[in-house]
Amino acid sequence: MTATQEKQSETASIPETRTINLITAITEALHEEMERDDRVVLFGQDVGARGGVFMATAGLQATFGKKRVFDTPLSEASIVGAAVGMAVRGLKPVAEIQFADYMGPGFDQIISQAAKMRYRSGGQYTSPLVIRTPSGGGVKGGHHHSQSPESYYTHTPGLKVVMPSTPYDAKGLLKAAIRGEDPVIFFEPKRLYRASKGEVPGHDYTVKIGEAAIRREGTDLSLIGYGGVMPDLERAADALGAEGVSVEVIDLRSLVPWDKELVLSSVQKTGRAVLISEAPRISNFMGEVAYSIQAEAFDSLLAPVGQVAGFDIPYPYVQDKIYLPGPNRITAACVQALNY
Repeated sequence: MTATQEKQSETASIPETRTINLITAITEALHEEMERDDRVVLFGQDVGARGGVFMATAGLQATFGKKRVFDTPLSEASIVGAAVGMAVRGLKPVAEIQFADYMGPGFDQIISQAAKMRYRSGGQYTSPLVIRTPSGGGVKGGHHHSQSPESYYTHTPGLKVVMPSTPYDAKGLLKAAIRGEDPVIFFEPKRLYRASKGEVPGHDYTVKIGEAAIRREGTDLSLIGYGGVMPDLERAADALGAEGVSVEVIDLRSLVPWDKELVLSSVQKTGRAVLISEAPRISNFMGEVAYSIQAEAFDSLLAPVGQVAGFDIPYPYVQDKIYLPGPNRITAACVQALNY
């Protein structure tokens, strides 16, 4: 068999689509990008032989070796600092912080170095790094393993902030993040790692950072969220649909940049918007979305913009279901907007 025939045989054996879960999509994206570009390196706590606390990097060290997939000390500042240095010197580092709650020690490196590199150097240097981190609640992780700190990073110019909710988006967005030239904080909703399943193409693809997705079209109300809450938005939309309400469900997917054009277009069509996030309400990123809606689509609104969020308390040790915006709280906010 010739080399060309071998390549054709390999291509023919790849299925057009496969149904996988979100964590598998992450692993595949990392594997394929390391195979495509030898500048990509992975590191963090236990990402090597163990494959990470959630097994997102399982098997990658065995495939690519310890120079490209390696464990680090328990020092988030060192992990991020090393990533910045590698990125400036031409590598494509993908650093894993074991839980988003523990990004704090690396915060200064992220906001003062990675985010500012392009600007402070007048474009002479970029910082093309990706920080992957499991985020959010719903797994009974307690207050140190369940927080949603994305708003800290959306407040920092120079960073891109992403949070997928489906396997298709997780793989496509992570590939896009790795191939880009700017630092990306890639939040992964841990409660969806194995719960979210969907079809993913067998061929190479990316999802553009900054474009939202319409999960279902509707005419009566726009229900907007991202990350771990998306299955609950779907359940709320099902419940309202059974009562004859046509709900449009939008998944932001990306917070910086975010798809203002699609959101405004949806709200101008439906006249009502309810925004969902599991982060605490004060300084919640959805406050920015709400401001943009009232500033640029005010004449289309038939009701005040609604919001359902986590409570302004430390994440509880127990009672995840009470703290998180579940289908009941979401449905109640939608009914309030519909009855205004």
